Amino acid sequence: MKNNAIKFIACDLDGTLLDPQGNLPQGIFETIGKLHEQGILFCPASGRQLTALKKMFAPVEDKILILAENGAIVAERNKVLLLESLPQEDIFRALDAVEKIPHAHPLLCTPQCAYYESEGQPFLSFVEASYISNAKGDLREIAEKEKVCKIAVYDELGPENNGMKVLPHALPNLRIIQSGGNWLDISVRTTDKGSAIRFIRSKFGFAKEECVAFGDHMNDYEMLLECGHPYVTENAYPPLKEKIGSTVPSNAEQGVMQALLKISEGKMP
Repeated sequence: MKNNAIKFIACDLDGTLLDPQGNLPQGIFETIGKLHEQGILFCPASGRQLTALKKMFAPVEDKILILAENGAIVAERNKVLLLESLPQEDIFRALDAVEKIPHAHPLLCTPQCAYYESEGQPFLSFVEASYISNAKGDLREIAEKEKVCKIAVYDELGPENNGMKVLPHALPNLRIIQSGGNWLDISVRTTDKGSAIRFIRSKFGFAKEECVAFGDHMNDYEMLLECGHPYVTENAYPPLKEKIGSTVPSNAEQGVMQALLKISEGKMP
């Protein structure tokens, strides 16, 4: 397939584009620039907050879209194109449910800031590392006055062993998904990376076969299905690898970067 048939690339970050230490691959901004020159729009698609993604991709912010908070936010330059927020009553119910789970710590994510109450470790160190705009506050008071697009939950015991056994049953009308490592996310049921990709495809007129996606965990699944050319890294969550099939080398081997370079040269991974 010639690269002029590809118009859009959605790419997860942690475990996918970023190396195991959380660093962007060398040369990524130059490659994004080359893709942009060829009419291919690159979109980091992450559970991370918009503020953090804007800082991470600042050198090429005018050449990309940003999909933040696992699909709750889509932004172009300084304009938010899509914002999916949780109803206030659902936030309160979710906070009540999380408080009943031992070793689980909630984080309210708004477009501008991530708010926490617990100052326990290692939760707080992970918040400070992953959410560059963060603040301590009363979560219920914040929910009453701000739009909350996601509740991130740090689960010390691992979500698959703890929170994921309880929250899907306690909050049946909300989306509960493990987002990697010790984190799970709570959002509006219709909010995911796939719904955000559908929004992007509709707004920009991209056909499914013109879209490529890269991911590594289950919060990428819907996004991968919405793109005609889905790939997972070799280090991906095994159930996702089984569902998607097509792989690129691991993030430690810069597999996605290799794939992006191929696409920029008119080839497919």
